[in-house]
Amino acid sequence: MMETELLGRTGRIEVRNVGGIDETSVEFEPGITVLTGRNATNRTSLLRSIMAVMGSDDASLKADADEGQVEFTVGDERYRRTFTRTNGSVTIGGEPFLDDPEFADLFAFLLESNEARRFVARGDDLRELIMRPVDTEAIRTEIRELEREKSRIDDDLDSLADLKGDLPELERKRSRLEDDIETKRAELEDKEAEIEALDADIDKTRAEKQELESRLDDLREKRSELERVRSNIDLQQDSIESLTAEQREIETDLEELPDEPMGEHAELDQEIERLRERIGTLEREVSDLQDVIQFNEDQLQETGVVTEHLDDEDGAVTDALVDETVVCWTCGTSVETDRITTTLDQLREIRQEKLETIRTLESELSQLKEERETYREQQQRKETLERTLDDIEVEIEDRETQLETLREQRDQLNGDIEDLEAEIETLETEDFDDILGLHKEANQLEFELGRLESDLEDVTERISSIEDRLTEEEQLRSQRDEINTELRELRTQIDRIEENAVTEFNDHMETVLDILGYENLERIWIERVERTVREGRRNVEKTMFELHIVRSTDSGATFEDTIDHLSESEREVTGLVFALAGYLVHEVYETVPFMLLDSLEAIDSERIATLVEYVADYAEFLVVALLPEDAQALDDNHTQVTEI
Repeated sequence: MMETELLGRTGRIEVRNVGGIDETSVEFEPGITVLTGRNATNRTSLLRSIMAVMGSDDASLKADADEGQVEFTVGDERYRRTFTRTNGSVTIGGEPFLDDPEFADLFAFLLESNEARRFVARGDDLRELIMRPVDTEAIRTEIRELEREKSRIDDDLDSLADLKGDLPELERKRSRLEDDIETKRAELEDKEAEIEALDADIDKTRAEKQELESRLDDLREKRSELERVRSNIDLQQDSIESLTAEQREIETDLEELPDEPMGEHAELDQEIERLRERIGTLEREVSDLQDVIQFNEDQLQETGVVTEHLDDEDGAVTDALVDETVVCWTCGTSVETDRITTTLDQLREIRQEKLETIRTLESELSQLKEERETYREQQQRKETLERTLDDIEVEIEDRETQLETLREQRDQLNGDIEDLEAEIETLETEDFDDILGLHKEANQLEFELGRLESDLEDVTERISSIEDRLTEEEQLRSQRDEINTELRELRTQIDRIEENAVTEFNDHMETVLDILGYENLERIWIERVERTVREGRRNVEKTMFELHIVRSTDSGATFEDTIDHLSESEREVTGLVFALAGYLVHEVYETVPFMLLDSLEAIDSERIATLVEYVADYAEFLVVALLPEDAQALDDNHTQVTEI
C-alpha cells in the first residue's frame, strides 16, 4: 500500500498481550503523536506493537499469556498480527500492513536497538546495510544470461564470416562453370552436326544402326552412373574427413574438462547443506535472543523485573538484569542498573555478532552455489560432448559402410563399361569407324556437360544458401550491440547505485546535521572505497562504505575523527542521523505510514523538537517516545499519549 492512500485518515492501534501491555487502544491522527512518560510506562512496548502490525518480527508475546494480537485500523481497512504460544514456542501469524518489512526495520522504526543506529555506533561497514534492500544478485544473474546470449551470437557471426569468405571463390567457380558449359554445348553442337553429315552418307541397315546406337546409349548411361558414384565417393570421403576433424576437436575439449566434475559437486552439496543448517541454527538463536531481549526490555520498563538466565554461545550463563536496584524475578537478588544496562548491551552485541556471522555464511554459501553451478555446467558440457562424440562415431561408421558399398558399385560399373566397349568393338566395321568415334566423342561431351550442369546447380544452391544466411548478419549485429549496451549498463549499475546512495546519504546527513546545529560536529559523510578482504576461502576486492566525521575545536580548527573517538551521546546522534538519512534516501515514507522514534535522550530537548518537526513533513504518522521534560519543547497542538 502506498502512503498516499492513507493521507489525512485517522489510524487506530489495538494491542492485547504483546510486550508488556495487557490491553490498550490508541488513536493516531496524521502528524506527530508524542508518547510522554518515564521509563517502564510501556511506551517501547507500544512502539514494538506498531512495528509488529506493520510486518516486523521485532515484538514478543507477553510472558504470562498464551496468545495476543495487534490490530491496525484505518478507514475500512484492517491489518492484524497474532501471537500464539504452543509448547513453549511462539508462532506469529495474521496479515500485516507490509509484505516485506526490511526497509521499515532498518530506516523507519528507529528504536534504541535499531540495526542502522547500532551499525554506526559500533563502526561497522555501512555498505552491507545501505545496499541490503538492493537485489544486486538479480543484476549479476542477468549479466550472466546476457553474456551467454552474446557468446551464442558471436559464434553465429563467426560462422557467417566464414561463409562470407567462401562466397567470392564460389562466385568465381560459378562463372567458370557457366563458361565451361557454354563451351561444351558448342562442342556438342559441332559434333552432332558432323554425325548428321556422316549419317547421310552411310547406307546400313536400320537394325544394325539401332543396335549400335543402343549399345552406345547403354555406355553413356553407365559412364554417367559411374561419374555419379565417383562423386558420391568424394562426398563421403569429405564428410568422413570433416567428421574426423570434429571428433578430434571434441576429444580435445573433453580433455580440458575435469574427469569427474560431479565428484567436486557432491562435496559442495555437503558443504552447502552444512552451511544451510548452520545458518538455520544461528537464525533460531538470533530469534531466541531477540525474544529474550525484547521480553526483558518490556519487563524492565513495566515492573523493573529482569529476565531469566540465558546461555550464550560458549554455554556461559548471562547475568540477570534489573532497573536501578530491583529484585531479580528469577533469583530474587538485588541488581544495580548499570549491570542491567551492560548485560542487555552484551546480549544485543551477541545477537549482532550472530547476524554478522549469518551474513558471512550467506556470502560463502552464495560462492559455493556459484561453484556448484560451474561444476554442473561442466558436467552438462561433458555429457553433451560425449553424446555428440558417440553420434559422430556412429555416423563415421555409417558413412564408411556407404563408402565401401559405393566402391563396390564403382568396380561393378567399370566392369560393365569394359563389357559394353567390347561389344561395341565387335559391331564396328570400317564403314562405322568414323561415325562410332564421333558418337563416342558426343557421348563423352554429353556426359561432361551433364557433370558441369550438376556442379553448377550445386554451386548456385550453395551461393543462394549463403546469401540467405547473410541476411541474418545485420539483425545479429544489432542484437549484439543491444546486448553490449545492456551489459555496459548492468556492469556499471551496481557502481552507480552505490555512488548515488552515498551521494544521497551524504546530502541528507548534511541536512539533518545542519538542522541539529551541533557546533563541534562539522560534517558526517560516507566514502566509497575498495578494500582487499577475506571472504570464505579466498581474498577478494570488496567495496566498503567508510564513515568519516569532521569535528571542530573551540578555536575554529577542523579535524577528521573516527566513530571510536566519539562520546556515547555523539555516537547515538551519529547513528540516528545516519538512520534518518536512510529513511529519506530510500523514500521509506512512500510505503510505510509510521515513523517511530525512541531513545532520544542523547539529544537535547530543543534539537529533538526541531528534528521531529523536520521528519514530520515526510511521515504520515510520526510516533515519538519522550521523557516529560523533552516533550515540553514540542508544540502543544500535537497529540499527546500519557497512559498506555
